[in-house]
Amino acid sequence: MAKFNQILTLVLFISLLVTSAIGDEKPRGVTYDSRSLIINGNRELLFSGSIHYPRSPPEMWPDIIRKAKEGGINLIQTYVFWNIHEPVQGQYNFEGNFDIVKFIKEIAKQDMYVTLRIGPYIEAEWTSGGFPYWLREVDNITFRSYNEPFVHHMKKYAEKIIDLMKKEKLFAPQGGPIILAQIENEYNNVQAAYKENGKKYIEWAANMAVKLYDGVPWIMCKQKEAPPSVINTCNGRHCADTFTGPNGPNKPSLWTENWTAQYRTFGDPPSQRAAEDLAFSVARFFAKNGTLANYYMYHGGTNFGRSASSFVTTRYYDEAPLDEFGLMRDPKWSHLRDLHRALRLSRRALLWGTPTVQKINEDLEITVYENTADHMCAAFLTNNHTILPSNITFRGAQYYLPEKSVSILADCKTVVYNTQTVVSQHNSRNFVPSEKAKNLKWEMYQEKVPTFNDLALKNNVPLELYSLLKDKTDYAWYSTSINLNQHDLPMKPDILTVLQVASMGHALAAFVNGKYVGFGHGDNIEKSFVFRQPIVLKPGINHITFLAEIIGYPNSGAYMEKRFAGPRGVTIQGLMAGTLDITLNVWGHEVGVFGEKEQLFTEEGAKKVKWTPITGPPPGPVTWYKAYFDAPEGTDPVALRMNVMQKGMIWVNGKSLGRYWVSFLSPLGQPTQAEYHVPRAFLKPNNNLLVVFEETGGNPEKIEIVTVNRDTICSMITEYNPPNVKSWERSGSKFIAVAEDLKAGAHLTCPDDNVIEKVEFASYGNPDGACGNFIIGNCTSPNSIKVAEQHCLGKHNCSIPVEREIFDEPNKDPCPNIFKTLAVQVKCVVPKKN
Repeated sequence: MAKFNQILTLVLFISLLVTSAIGDEKPRGVTYDSRSLIINGNRELLFSGSIHYPRSPPEMWPDIIRKAKEGGINLIQTYVFWNIHEPVQGQYNFEGNFDIVKFIKEIAKQDMYVTLRIGPYIEAEWTSGGFPYWLREVDNITFRSYNEPFVHHMKKYAEKIIDLMKKEKLFAPQGGPIILAQIENEYNNVQAAYKENGKKYIEWAANMAVKLYDGVPWIMCKQKEAPPSVINTCNGRHCADTFTGPNGPNKPSLWTENWTAQYRTFGDPPSQRAAEDLAFSVARFFAKNGTLANYYMYHGGTNFGRSASSFVTTRYYDEAPLDEFGLMRDPKWSHLRDLHRALRLSRRALLWGTPTVQKINEDLEITVYENTADHMCAAFLTNNHTILPSNITFRGAQYYLPEKSVSILADCKTVVYNTQTVVSQHNSRNFVPSEKAKNLKWEMYQEKVPTFNDLALKNNVPLELYSLLKDKTDYAWYSTSINLNQHDLPMKPDILTVLQVASMGHALAAFVNGKYVGFGHGDNIEKSFVFRQPIVLKPGINHITFLAEIIGYPNSGAYMEKRFAGPRGVTIQGLMAGTLDITLNVWGHEVGVFGEKEQLFTEEGAKKVKWTPITGPPPGPVTWYKAYFDAPEGTDPVALRMNVMQKGMIWVNGKSLGRYWVSFLSPLGQPTQAEYHVPRAFLKPNNNLLVVFEETGGNPEKIEIVTVNRDTICSMITEYNPPNVKSWERSGSKFIAVAEDLKAGAHLTCPDDNVIEKVEFASYGNPDGACGNFIIGNCTSPNSIKVAEQHCLGKHNCSIPVEREIFDEPNKDPCPNIFKTLAVQVKCVVPKKN
């Protein structure tokens, strides 16, 4: 009995220890209230960045995520791409570039959170908005509607993804990084088109998602009437002023897409968005009760293969804080990093203080978050005027506000950051021709242009292109033949017949009797086009052949499953009997081109045909080119400069780099994209196979292989700029200065471990311009270069104080009566080994 009592006592003691331990644990999981998300029992300020795993190879993921974290990001947002994971119904792929689990685990490894946007409709400038092609062929289906076939397949796929995440323990309550999940995407844009079935669908989608997993909150972006079980969020450039707010009293204000520039389609001019405008939008959102803002994109990456939607370029959101190559684009990256630090210095007041707003006038506004009992206070001083700066008085002190700016006072006294005043460094991107990968020896193989008799698939009229291709290729041959006699043809030698093709998109190359006659195309705004070219016909059989092309499937709008493309009306004008409509002439079809089917872009496939050296002018349309090259020197990213080509596709070692189209010029007379990313992960040290399929012309012998760097770094600082936000920190409730001298200065840091080799420009006076293109004004210190060299040469990083006495003696100042600006540009290089 005594022994039994001892055992019972031991069991009770162990039970008490376990109970005590559980009682001391913080709750695991994610909840929310009207102020913020609450993660594992803690309120959080969340600075999020969109990074999509299929748009960069897995070898790049750790570095991209690390740079995002260094930029102050603590949450990564990604879509889940249905069409890459289930390309064939019931057959799933989560390997290699599509290994979403590995991607999320890498984010967790770097102690960051994840927002998982399941969709399954994602838009994302991704072909078909993420829907697999087979879904389009399901009987009686209507995408994104309360339609039985659609909701059946959508639920099945959503369940597959949720189960995978649960199995891998990736949700926050399981100890994983996923704190938010999204169902559907920007449905308000199309809901009215589906009438009652739209409303029923969105209710069903919300309920379905929450039933599948209720351990994290679910969100719907751009969904004003979101069901009570999900949080409605904002997408746009200025959600502080355009978002009507959560549609429930206990939902926080969340921003799922703050567009860092704009994706580009072929034919577009450059897409820009200033770092100052981005910072202003985010600071203002946090001033107005926001606690999560996501940059779309933080790193855009590359649309490899045929993944881009209609007319979208291979390069995606290159203007993001991390550019296409994963390099930091300054000042966007660094100015936003400083903003995140300034908001974190204000964190306690933002999350636990009470907000008050004082409207000074139409443009000036003071927002204060304060908890007097706990000595917390942070203020946002806003000037909404787009042109005029202003002065504002706050708590007895006067503050200068540049135009369209927000000043953040982390202690309600000290300006630690102003959105319009960039004190971080700038940089400029350089494309450097490779010495190791030049003088390529090109060979060619020309596709045979088929005739009607060569094509097995016959139909009375040209078949619709999307359903013909079934998303297997961009290309399809169409051909018909007509028999003419001498009396059908124009009698005068200066009169030619004209071939006219009305096409629903996207492009076509036309051939008559095997001879190329021209190329026509639509654009992102108007996919349809009319091709019209003079042609030479002969007495007897004439072969009319098209290489019809798509440039991705559509990704947005209602009734996506009912879109069409391809030639729909074909006529020959100028015959002696008038216009001849040959649309009903019976057509032959073939999906894809020969070289694609035989995979000439692989080592094995390339052996299937005889390649010939290029000895004269390149032959022009529908030609394959191949060459071998060694991996470029160094470790910088690699690209192909294709501006001597026209339109086609590129492969390196069998991997598709995507579509190029340099002949489609923007209104500025320049190609929308001239350089095409070759990830280092795709390369071997030697003998890399480069294959180009050129559709219309071009000269491959002038293709350049280049390396990419941002080793040109700059600073442009005025005397009245505030010090860098790194000058302060918080220690508990105390706000303290950590810099010895709280003055403005030019701070420069080379990327990686590089050091400053040369000062390329320096002017202390009134310089103008931008990084890579500075100019001296009418006043400059003659000592500018000397001072910059003394502070910076040979160093990885350096600081140059903006102080007059450093540059000039008082009686030798060339312009003592102006506000001074210091502009510096330096060149970084890999340090030489001893």
